Amino acid sequence: MPEHKTDKKNLAPQRCAWAESDPQMQAYHDDEWGIPERDPRALWECLMLEGFQAGLAWITVLRKREAFRAAFHGFDPAKVARMTERDILRLLDDAGIIRSRAKIEATIQGARIYNDMAARGEDFADYCWSFTDGQVVHGDGIALPATTALSERVSKDLKKRGFKFVGPTIVHAWLQAVGIVNDHAAACAWRRR
Repeated sequence: MPEHKTDKKNLAPQRCAWAESDPQMQAYHDDEWGIPERDPRALWECLMLEGFQAGLAWITVLRKREAFRAAFHGFDPAKVARMTERDILRLLDDAGIIRSRAKIEATIQGARIYNDMAARGEDFADYCWSFTDGQVVHGDGIALPATTALSERVSKDLKKRGFKFVGPTIVHAWLQAVGIVNDHAAACAWRRR
């Protein structure tokens, strides 16, 4: 039987290249990104945060995530839906978050939509996973498209329901983040399987 030599430099498992440059991104990749999320509130929170990312790098949102949680009542949709103009003005002065009136208003509107869905008996997690019949969609681990037919379809439906900042690119990033789509790189020993 032939001997296999181990290159000691390559003992550490590889992760997706986008996560290698920053310790916070590494932790996010290793502990959250791409893990199938089934909690409706967590799915909604991630969608709202992806909306705040529009035009920015995800690390910007990630570094401000705890401030966002504080500003938006832990992303409790019932509390966020009751936010008023006074709250919007307060948030526009909050340097801990991304201070975009349109994105803040979109989050409040998103909470109202979430609550309306719940009032009609529509679970947000069931809704999110219905686009893939509850199954994770596995990318090929090589190509990382900015949008897909799936993200186009989900984006269109979210917009029809009244959500904002849910274009196909944002939606694809969200689908990846919440594990509906597994786009970990083929060589990612952390999470590909």
